Amino acid sequence: MNDVYRPLADRMRPQSLQDIVGQDHILGQGKPLRSALEKNQPHSMILWGPPGTGKTTLARVAARYAQADFIALSAVLGGVAEVRKAVAAAESNRGLGVQTLLFVDEVHRFNKSQQDAFLPHVESGLILFIGATTENPAFQLNNALLSRAKVYVLKSLDGAAIREILARALDDSERGLGDAGLDVESDALDILSRAADGDARRALNLLELAADLAEAQQITAELAADVSAGTLRRFDRGGDEFYDQISALHKSIRSSDPDAGLYWLCRMLDGGCDPRYIARRLLRMAAEDLGNADPRALQLALAGWETYDRMGSPEGELALAQVVCYLASAPKSNAVYAAFGRAMDAARANGSLEVPNHLRNAPTQLAKSLGHGDGYQYDHDLPDGVAFDQACFPEGMRPAVYYEPVEAGLESKIKARLDMIRARRKG
Repeated sequence: MNDVYRPLADRMRPQSLQDIVGQDHILGQGKPLRSALEKNQPHSMILWGPPGTGKTTLARVAARYAQADFIALSAVLGGVAEVRKAVAAAESNRGLGVQTLLFVDEVHRFNKSQQDAFLPHVESGLILFIGATTENPAFQLNNALLSRAKVYVLKSLDGAAIREILARALDDSERGLGDAGLDVESDALDILSRAADGDARRALNLLELAADLAEAQQITAELAADVSAGTLRRFDRGGDEFYDQISALHKSIRSSDPDAGLYWLCRMLDGGCDPRYIARRLLRMAAEDLGNADPRALQLALAGWETYDRMGSPEGELALAQVVCYLASAPKSNAVYAAFGRAMDAARANGSLEVPNHLRNAPTQLAKSLGHGDGYQYDHDLPDGVAFDQACFPEGMRPAVYYEPVEAGLESKIKARLDMIRARRKG
């Protein structure tokens, strides 16, 4: 196939371990994986990492070092039938004394039965298996497959690594753009590197687009900004990246850091997250992490959600930003959250204890004749407004303390009142 029809990212794919940029934590000199490949002792593995970090490249390099026939499948497009064809090819290769490396991209897309189809052939050594995934293997892959393949985590490439990849493409006359006579401003490379967001494939695609659009072979900072416009930061809805970022937002608010909270809010909005999902989570944070230390937080979070629903994007996103800043800056208490958990545990552990007669409702004459409501003390009629000697737990269950207010915000006043009431009840 003529290289003129191949994308730059494919033409510049590394051919050896020395060509791979980044991933030194697994491919640096003396690292076990590098040593195994250099000694022609490859093993089945799962490569887990974001897009454009070299998973497919590493699988191809592994096949080259092992002198194995490389068969690639996509779990998005293939199924058990394609696996069977690959196995048949592997059996033919074995007859010729050739090892087969089966690479499955997006392996997490295969269901359990499809993943099980690999197992006997990996176990027998018929195929050397390498799976690539952007999802957490512990959640997406069968334990049986994980037990037969070592997991390696590939990391996003930093700016220096991306810039080196771009420089190589500009210098390479055989596979890259070395013969194009391009004049590239240093600032343009910086812009393309940032826009790539750790993805080597994206970086090379942007560079190729800029080269195609360059006037008089000049790639200026302005042109680089134009081709990079509209690129989104990495955000995999429903994947690990999604939950890691909402976790970062939640924990920044809990740690009273409004600046970090705003950053993670903007990262998620910029990445395409549904603002209503963020609004729902902010409402949860108000109840879980602020509670009665600042009850207004719940109202503000609800108002922020309603404001977004009324105004939409981008105007309504400002209301979410206001909520983030308020929640992060306000006093914190998880006392209600903790109390709810303890009370729920008690409810589940104690069975269906009956409501004491004096606390029962008595709307009918029959209920009254059965003693419902007998002995009930109406707190508002008492001098201190509290019936200190009135039991409110079921008979046979010892009274317990679930709600323990903290010395923060309004809850410090709640604590003082409850301490007085609880002391009087014990007395």
